Amino acid sequence: MVIVPGEKLKGVSLLIEAGKIAYTTLGEVKADEVIDLAGKTVFPGFIDVHVHGAAGVDVMSADLDALVRMAEFLARHGVTRWLPTFVPAAEENYRRSVETIDEFMRWQKGKPVAQVAGLHYEGPFVNEKQCGALHEQYFRTFENDGELDSLPVLASDNAKHMMTLAPEVPGGVELIKKLKSKGWTVSIGHTRADIETLDAARAAGAKHITHFFNAMTGLHHRDQGVVGWGLINDDVTCDFIADGVHVHPDMLKFLYKTKTPQRLMMISDSVLPAGLGDGDYEVWGEKIKVENGRTSNQRGSIAGSVITTLDAVRLMASLGVNEYELSQMASGNPAVLLGIQQQFGWIRKGAPADLVAIDENGDAVLTVIEGEIVHRAV
Repeated sequence: MVIVPGEKLKGVSLLIEAGKIAYTTLGEVKADEVIDLAGKTVFPGFIDVHVHGAAGVDVMSADLDALVRMAEFLARHGVTRWLPTFVPAAEENYRRSVETIDEFMRWQKGKPVAQVAGLHYEGPFVNEKQCGALHEQYFRTFENDGELDSLPVLASDNAKHMMTLAPEVPGGVELIKKLKSKGWTVSIGHTRADIETLDAARAAGAKHITHFFNAMTGLHHRDQGVVGWGLINDDVTCDFIADGVHVHPDMLKFLYKTKTPQRLMMISDSVLPAGLGDGDYEVWGEKIKVENGRTSNQRGSIAGSVITTLDAVRLMASLGVNEYELSQMASGNPAVLLGIQQQFGWIRKGAPADLVAIDENGDAVLTVIEGEIVHRAV
């Protein structure tokens, strides 16, 4: 089965030529190499816009070799495009990390790794009362353009830049306007903003919410909170962490039914221990314990997840979400958020062949990036 815009196709073949999808057709095709994926589901490659680390690597302390290992791990789990995600840190740490990601982006073309599409700053303009696992000493307010200019950006003309911020911090709405004028994707998160401020942020161009339900004010029958505001505004999209820890599965069902898959996307929010199992680790300068798939720092807060997008897809599938809707939330909607939907996010003629084939157990048995096989277990 192949997932294309608007439907699921059975008994079809995909022909890839020069790294792009030439066509889909019923029956067999003639090609230099034929891969039999009978019984598998072929999705567009997953796009994860919120990745702090995985496979023993943290994006803010990684060198080139470490980023390569991490991107290989992501590709084995069906991710074809991703955004390394920063937590609030010292400026010199930001600069060093951006230099390494720039180096990786120059290197990655044609390599068997998940491709970096840009950079995501989670903070530093966020609310200290909704800090989660972020380090408050690096939080900022927006007083002038110098605050933004001090944040390094990627050199590639094609690199996407995203920021999660709390619009209620001093200068927050003005910051949204500045970021939008520079072409950034702006998301609301780690926030206690009131409705008036949220409406102002939305009018300024912030129409997405980061890890919905987490690190924000919740829904109450006399105070809708950030959660209620996000649910009732149809032009606001949301991402969420489907690990069964950050959000209870029943609340994931609630979100799916109320916000609908057209406005939702999955993120991993994964950190360094993802893929390594339970144990004790050091992340962001502090001890992190992973036990039964749950992270906790020394303050007892959840400190990111240890899942991949593939794990999130499995969980949502177990809750009754169909393959087409999974594709929307794991691939199509993230592409729209980043403004790359003309190339990525769906399987269609002329698009780069970013694909992942999933077997009946929910495992990725084939990952293809721009027509090149980067992972194969079939």
